[in-house]
Amino acid sequence: MSQNYRALTRTYRPQSFDDIVSQEHVSSTLKNAIKQNRLTHAYMFCGPRGVGKTTMARVLARTINSIETEVDGESLNQTLNVIEIDAASNNKVDDIHQLREKVRIPPQNGRYKVFIIDEVHMLSKQAFNALLKTLEEPPEHAIFIFATTEPHKVLPTILSRVQRFDFRRISVDEIVERLKNICEKENIRVDDESLHVIAKKADGALRDALGLMDQAIAFCGSDIRYEELLEALNVVGSDQLFEFTEAIQKKDADAGLELVDKLLKAGADIQEFLAELTEHLRNLYVAVKSKRLYLVDATADTKEKYKKAAQHFSEEDLMRMLHLVSEAQIKIRDVQQPRVHFEILLLKLVHMSRTKALDELMGELDRLKKKGGKLEVGDHQAETPVNGTNGEIEKSNSEDSPPAKESSATTPAEDKVPDEPAEPNVRDEGVKRDDENPPASGEQSEPKEKEEPKSEPVHADEQSPEPEEKSDDFLFVKPTLGYAKGISSSNGGSESETEASIAEAEEEKPEIVTLNSVDDLQGHWPKFLELLKDEAPRMLYFQIQRVELKDLKGSQLIVTADNEFSTNLFEENQQLLSSLMKRVVGVYLRITCVIEREKKKKESLSPYERFKEIQKKDPHLKTVVELFGAELEY
Repeated sequence: MSQNYRALTRTYRPQSFDDIVSQEHVSSTLKNAIKQNRLTHAYMFCGPRGVGKTTMARVLARTINSIETEVDGESLNQTLNVIEIDAASNNKVDDIHQLREKVRIPPQNGRYKVFIIDEVHMLSKQAFNALLKTLEEPPEHAIFIFATTEPHKVLPTILSRVQRFDFRRISVDEIVERLKNICEKENIRVDDESLHVIAKKADGALRDALGLMDQAIAFCGSDIRYEELLEALNVVGSDQLFEFTEAIQKKDADAGLELVDKLLKAGADIQEFLAELTEHLRNLYVAVKSKRLYLVDATADTKEKYKKAAQHFSEEDLMRMLHLVSEAQIKIRDVQQPRVHFEILLLKLVHMSRTKALDELMGELDRLKKKGGKLEVGDHQAETPVNGTNGEIEKSNSEDSPPAKESSATTPAEDKVPDEPAEPNVRDEGVKRDDENPPASGEQSEPKEKEEPKSEPVHADEQSPEPEEKSDDFLFVKPTLGYAKGISSSNGGSESETEASIAEAEEEKPEIVTLNSVDDLQGHWPKFLELLKDEAPRMLYFQIQRVELKDLKGSQLIVTADNEFSTNLFEENQQLLSSLMKRVVGVYLRITCVIEREKKKKESLSPYERFKEIQKKDPHLKTVVELFGAELEY
């Protein structure tokens, strides 16, 4: 090897428009402008690093001045007609003044004098302003070419005076193809998987890819192998990513923790691994539908791996995983123990419930709702009304046991014939009515029960906070206020006891109060506090004594407090407060607590005035002052 070795980025720098990769929209425009003699006086090349902006400027300068190919791009600056300036180190007004002096001098040979200013966004605002007049009206022989990676930092007055070209990020396949050609010229043996690793790590920059190839050749020699390349570049391979997702798919936390330990011992960076894992999960999401595999930048063998691995995940699961990994990427930068948080992320992904199981559970829940709220427990079925009414309780008897005889006792509500016929109950379709089931020959039917029309079930308060059909209360069997017609008490009580229990329950049912404003609720508030004192936690009782009633909006009662603890406490006990309020006023009210701090003016009050304020708040202290004539000494 020669002692004057040149890096691949310098050796294979393009010398013509056709050699520049993936920027055909720029090179074709410039070639047409040269042919039609329509070159403008200023160009700006924008784009990410390593995509050929400075190279395109040098090729344009070479072409319009007909410079021979023996003079490479780096030697163009030595000619008198091409002046290349680094704006990062020449960003002052004095540097621009020198540039303006050089613009006046015509070219020694050739037609144009080309000024290439690299990283032009580094110029100061004063330097930009000094360049404006020259840039707008330059001599006929002067052409300015600006190159920048951050065009948003360039003044709009500069952008309005140039032709702007945006360079594209080079794709993985184009970088791989370019690297193959270079490896053939350099007699380097390398597989496609290794080339894809280099191209993906270059992140769209061909210059970075050539630098990584130089590093791989220095480590592996002329025969580059995939395992050695991963070790040389310290990157995460696709095999490790597939192993990681396999542990997640099998819910094998031990295998995942062992892989994390192996990666960290090998020197892998957690941030880089999370970035690779994010792209890996994105590729799995794409591979769920095989028609989108063209969006995955990988070899054909790796695409098949993605296609097989994606069969074990749903799109919803992969989206949730992507969300967790993306959050971990942001949070793990500031933590003191990144390994622990990385392992926590792994455990979250392993133990995360799958969407398939959740769908099955929701399907069973929907099926249970469609059955009318029947909840099977063992061999028995407990049924409660779905519409939230205190209807009749039905019991399904086995075929061996005889049917229970209906009781002749009726409640006062049942004696009254309803104005409208009751709607048929869907659940009663499976139970035969008495008139459809004639009694046995040895039994005598009771005419009173046959003639008596079935009464409509007693409905609860219509002002329910939520629609009944959306409620899941049917999953929990709740006792009714009394016993339905024809069902005897469980403790063997008489019919008179049943009637008494129903009457007692009706007496305890609160009277529905008409509430138009918060003033209508003031009279019922002490009763609500008494109930709260007996049945609520002491802390909640003490906190609600300190609030003030502010407003009543529909079924929402707004109260004010002076601390955030009260708002959180009310929110946690919202169900208890609503149920106790219904027992007082007959309707559910949602109590919302807002913070309203008092404006304290203690600083503007004198000690004597403060003492007067304390007396107003404390009647005992006021009585002591009046009886004994106490005075404040200060």
